[in-house]
Amino acid sequence: MNQRVLIVDDTELNLLVLSALVNRLPHAQAHGFSDPVQALAFASQTPVDLVVVDFMMPEMDGFEFIEKFRQIPGAQSVPVLMVTANEDRAVRYQALESGADDFLAKPVDHIEFVARAKNLLKLSDATRKLTDQAAWLAESVRQATQEVRERERETVMCLAKAAEHRDADTGTHILRMSHYSQLIARELQLSQADQELLRDAAPMHDIGKVAIPDRVLLKPGKLDPEEQALMQRHAALGHGLLSGSTSPLLQAGAAIALGHHEKFDGSGYPQGLKGEAIPIFSRIVAVADVFDALSSDRPYKRAWPIDDARDYLRANRGSHFDPRCVDAFLNAWPEVLAIRERFQDGHGGDPNTH
Repeated sequence: MNQRVLIVDDTELNLLVLSALVNRLPHAQAHGFSDPVQALAFASQTPVDLVVVDFMMPEMDGFEFIEKFRQIPGAQSVPVLMVTANEDRAVRYQALESGADDFLAKPVDHIEFVARAKNLLKLSDATRKLTDQAAWLAESVRQATQEVRERERETVMCLAKAAEHRDADTGTHILRMSHYSQLIARELQLSQADQELLRDAAPMHDIGKVAIPDRVLLKPGKLDPEEQALMQRHAALGHGLLSGSTSPLLQAGAAIALGHHEKFDGSGYPQGLKGEAIPIFSRIVAVADVFDALSSDRPYKRAWPIDDARDYLRANRGSHFDPRCVDAFLNAWPEVLAIRERFQDGHGGDPNTH
C-alpha cells in the first residue's frame, strides 16, 4: 500500500521536482498542490503519511498551514517537513511550535530530501501501526469484557431463577420486575449505564430466599410472627451472599437485596432506612417488585386486577414508596403494559410474596 506524501509549494517547478523525488521512493505517492487551501481540503478527505510544506507562500504561510492541518482529525501525529530559505532560528522555533517535525533549507539537496523523507515515512508507518494496534487491543479488551459481563449476567439469572423456583414461581417475575426497574430508571433520567446495571442486578433482589426453609417459604397461609421474622432475614442473607464480590453487578445486587424491603417512611426492614437514605436502586426495585407481586398469581392468593395494583402504588406513594419512583412508573404506563404482555407467566416467571 502506497504512503501518501502531501507537497504544498506555490512554485510549480518545486512541486514537480519534489513530487518526482517522492515518487522514486518505494511505496510512496506524491500529491502536489500549489494552493494550500486545496491541500487542506485534500488532507481532510484523504489520510496522508507525510506533509512537505514551503514556508513562504502567499495568502497562507507554512506556519498557518501547519496549524490548520493539525486541526484535522487524525493529523496530529503525521510528520511535517518544512522547506524554508530562512535560516533565522526564531522562524524555526515558531515552526516547531506550529507543529513542524523537521526542516530543509533551500535550495533543496535532493539526496538529503530523499533521506529525510524516507526516515519520516518510516516514523509515520510505525506510528500508524502502533495506533492500529492500540485500537485493536482496545477492541479486544472491549469484546472480552463484554463476554465476561454476558457470562456474569447468565450466572446471575440462573441463581435468581433458582431462588424464584423455590418460591413456586415460574421465572417471568424477575424478567418483568427487572424491565420495570429499568423503565423507572429511564424516567428518572439515570444514566444509560445505570439503567442497564439496574436491569441486570434487579433479578438478585430475593437471592437470599435460597437460605429460607421450605416450611416458611412455601407455606400457603399467613406467616406467624416467628416465621415472618425468619422470612425477613432473606434481605440480609442476600446481601451477605453477594457483597463479598468485587463485581459492580454483584455489588449492585447486594445493595438491592438488602434495601428492597425498606419503606420510604422508615417502617421497612432490615435497617429501617427512611427517604433518600434508601439507595435509589432499592427504591426503584421496591415499586417494580411489589407491583408485579400484587398483579401476579401466588400459591396463597389470586392476582389483583392491574388497576387495583396501580391504585395501591398511588395510595402508598410517600409512605411505602418513593413518590418520584411511583410517578416515573405510572408516567410510562403504556410501556408497563407492554412489558407485562411480553413476559407472561408460562413464558418465563414470577416473584416473592412475603
